[in-house]
Amino acid sequence: MVLAKNKKAYHDYFIEEKLEAGIELVGTEVKSVKAGKISIKESFVRIIRNEVFIMNMHITPYEFGNINNVPESRVRKLLLSRREINKWEAKIKEQGYTIVPLSVYTKQRLVKVEIALAKGKKLHDKRETLKRKDIDRNLKKIQKDFLR
Repeated sequence: MVLAKNKKAYHDYFIEEKLEAGIELVGTEVKSVKAGKISIKESFVRIIRNEVFIMNMHITPYEFGNINNVPESRVRKLLLSRREINKWEAKIKEQGYTIVPLSVYTKQRLVKVEIALAKGKKLHDKRETLKRKDIDRNLKKIQKDFLR
């Protein structure tokens, strides 16, 4: 079940490769995430000393929590294999890629985040994408009217 999506990532970046990662959550964060009180709009991913972290992911504190609730926008570790981290780190250093979170969802009982290796779009690329979406929308509308 998808809990949060980052629609802006598809608008701002060319998505090259996707990967599923676990999130290291503590305390009542899991209950809050499963209740859908999460936002990844402003978040980004960094690799620091061979570990992957997600920054600026906002999780609203659990309302029935206690004094042990953690800060809303703290840095959270992502769980990936060493091989995947090394591969993506090499691409980031060489070719100007970045890592962006696409969605947060539950898989069985676990909370997962889908991250992507992405390259930033220029302004003219964004305009081209919007034009293409508009043309596709109009074609579908014409097709739907024609089939009636």
